[in-house]
Amino acid sequence: MSASLDGGCLCGSIRYRIHGDIIDAGYCHCRLCQRSSGAPVLAWLTLPVTGFAYTAGEPAVFHSSEHSQREFCDRCGSQLAFRRREAAQTVDVTLASLEDPKQVPPEYHIWRQSRITWFETSDQLPRHEDNGPDR
Repeated sequence: MSASLDGGCLCGSIRYRIHGDIIDAGYCHCRLCQRSSGAPVLAWLTLPVTGFAYTAGEPAVFHSSEHSQREFCDRCGSQLAFRRREAAQTVDVTLASLEDPKQVPPEYHIWRQSRITWFETSDQLPRHEDNGPDR
């Protein structure tokens, strides 16, 4: 899917633009996403880093693992992006931070082995216990 999309944080301090091909989109149920968002699941889209740019503001960065970082607004706390710390080829962007999130519907669920048992969606999307299509 080729797209030109805008998004940003809750307070408006940070804005970004997506331009180009979106690789995929999905729900992540991993514990890192749960804990970083305070929600049972996070919806992401993935695209090449060359198709993503911040257009206003500069995100704060949290190194959430040895290899990855999460980018967020240090004023309002909105989580915006996730990528490898070094030599990232792709970037994941939170779907709900898009101006119009319905333009990029999720295609699957990943890391269901970490799913919180009281949370379930009623969609018919493929479900993967691990990182699924990104293996």
